[in-house]
Amino acid sequence: MATETGAEEDVDLLDSFRQFFALERDVLVLSLSMLAFSLAFQMTSRYIPEYMRLLGASAGVIGLYGSVGNLISAVYPYPGGAVSDRIGSRLALTAFATLATVGFGIWYLASVVGDITLGATTLPAWALVFVGLFLAQAWKSFGLGATFAIVKQSVPSQRLAMGFASTEMFRRIGFLLGPLAAAALLATTATFVDGFQRVLLVALACGLVATVAQHVLYDASEDTLGKSFEGIDQILADLRTMPATLRPLLVADTLVRFANGMVYVFFVIVVTEFLSVGFTGFGVQLRPDAFFGVLLGVEMVVAILSMAPVAKLTEWAGLKPAVALGFLVYAVFPLLLIFAPDDQWVLVLLFAFSGLRFAGLPAHKALIVGPAEQDAGGRVTGTYYLLRNTLVIPSAALGGWLYGSEWAVSVGGVALQAGPELAFGVATVVGLVGVAYFIAFGREFEAYR
Repeated sequence: MATETGAEEDVDLLDSFRQFFALERDVLVLSLSMLAFSLAFQMTSRYIPEYMRLLGASAGVIGLYGSVGNLISAVYPYPGGAVSDRIGSRLALTAFATLATVGFGIWYLASVVGDITLGATTLPAWALVFVGLFLAQAWKSFGLGATFAIVKQSVPSQRLAMGFASTEMFRRIGFLLGPLAAAALLATTATFVDGFQRVLLVALACGLVATVAQHVLYDASEDTLGKSFEGIDQILADLRTMPATLRPLLVADTLVRFANGMVYVFFVIVVTEFLSVGFTGFGVQLRPDAFFGVLLGVEMVVAILSMAPVAKLTEWAGLKPAVALGFLVYAVFPLLLIFAPDDQWVLVLLFAFSGLRFAGLPAHKALIVGPAEQDAGGRVTGTYYLLRNTLVIPSAALGGWLYGSEWAVSVGGVALQAGPELAFGVATVVGLVGVAYFIAFGREFEAYR
């Protein structure tokens, strides 16, 4: 269990640093695993829509890919949380990590194998990307409940935000290094597909190393196990007993995530094709695809620098203001991006602003898991994400339909034409509704009052 700061008189500098960031042994191991898998996932997942486009997928198919990702995010966390509560976090995370690593390998094979002909039917190369998605997202989504439960059992309630800040900082360092590494690899190759194949191989290696290290280093002696999974009845019971604090948060979060889900998979395509902005300066010239990786790096620098201070501030100001800030940035970014001029420095500023959406993430996670009972952190987290992500499932498909369709209607004398501008504009409106709802009805966690 975590030791309160100041409980021991003789504490060296490293111990003080670890106590400040709530890095108990198992949280530290979890943080390092998050770093490795975030590095691998962010090197690859943000570029997958562009990868699919070049493999022949339409905007509608890319939107469908986003919705399948939402479906996985909805379905995986609950059983993942239940499994982790039942068998312990160590075994659960090892299994999920193995599946994710295999997924990276299947993504690599998509461009190597190409279209597959089965009799009179041809399976397009991008179809393998869907197969890989079901595996690559296993550690991120199956392991969600396990990661929340580890922090819950290792950190005092009044320092949950700082505990999540420690794991999130490591995770966001992966978010920073992953896109930058991808940008470097893409910049040294003649075509995007050649460069992305190298990116996928590096991601595969990161997954292998992280899986082994996580299994060997994690200390499972303090794992607390909950009851076994009892099927649909247990899901319904967990829904009925969800802490009241979570309900307004869940409504607002669902609206904000639905808005983001409509356009998230198209961010890379907006930069590389719609705006088609590369970078020239400091003796460097980058194609738009490589520049996108740099923009993601800028976003993560701001995220990393802002997360710990904001998490510390929540101990004085509460969790709700930090969560509201993150929601607001989520909501307005799509509109700002789609109407941005094709100027490289404007995009740098926009993605720096986007990084502020992560500042409230530790507070958001603390607000989710804080009210849960000690041995049910995984299931409460899984229940929350099951509801939110189920409702968000169609968002990317809707966004893809608006983005790629060719139709126009007149509403009250105002002409509306399908396309990127409408998709991103609608997303911002939906997001702002979620922000307003949270400000009006969101509730604070008692430990932070």
